[in-house]
Amino acid sequence: MLKQTKKTKEIYEDLQRKIYYMIPEKWEKLYLYASFIDKEDGKVAGELFFYYIPKGILKKNPVNVYEIPSKFNIDEKEYLQLVEILYKRLKILRDEYKKIELGETWSNITISIENSNFKIQFKYDDLKNSEYSSYDRHIIWRYEYLGIGMEQLNKEEKEILKRYLTGAKNFVREETYESGIYIRDIKNIIDYDTSENSEFEEKTETANKKVEKHEEYRTMKNQILSFLDEEKDKS
Repeated sequence: MLKQTKKTKEIYEDLQRKIYYMIPEKWEKLYLYASFIDKEDGKVAGELFFYYIPKGILKKNPVNVYEIPSKFNIDEKEYLQLVEILYKRLKILRDEYKKIELGETWSNITISIENSNFKIQFKYDDLKNSEYSSYDRHIIWRYEYLGIGMEQLNKEEKEILKRYLTGAKNFVREETYESGIYIRDIKNIIDYDTSENSEFEEKTETANKKVEKHEEYRTMKNQILSFLDEEKDKS
């Protein structure tokens, strides 16, 4: 079982605030995926995507958060900068676990929030040598967590999922952490009050400058945000 520290719990709470802030409507469930692949040069590559289920009487389809800028008339560049901040925060969480586990640690993480329950699944997949690409993992992850099956996929996506379902399954270490949601009065990106969140505003401004300087390291493909560190994180 993964050991929890005061810092990891502080990061969890901060992650919750950032996630709630980024969704400008009421929602029932949320699922987030992020991966981290350590490169030979010390940099880290990976991707982040997440979906939420809007609240309503009728059954709602999952919304990819990268659709939010167009759906709610929000500046796309500014929104992606918030995603970048979120990814960097997750990387800090992983760096903390590297200290706890004395070196190698989990490679990918899935966060789910439902009924005021905050759950994290830490997986130790060998993503560096995986037969699946980032695009493949997106299809597989949506199937496992969002229930997006064959009938909702195109021909290429069906082949990816079919290969996964019929392929050999390797045992992968997995750890789970669960807790309640205790934060209150969370603002979202539309009604956000900067006077109450000066620290986050300051972090956003700093990250924005980094993003503008290193825009070439971030790519969007099929609504997956991919990352490559411009330098080793010194946090």
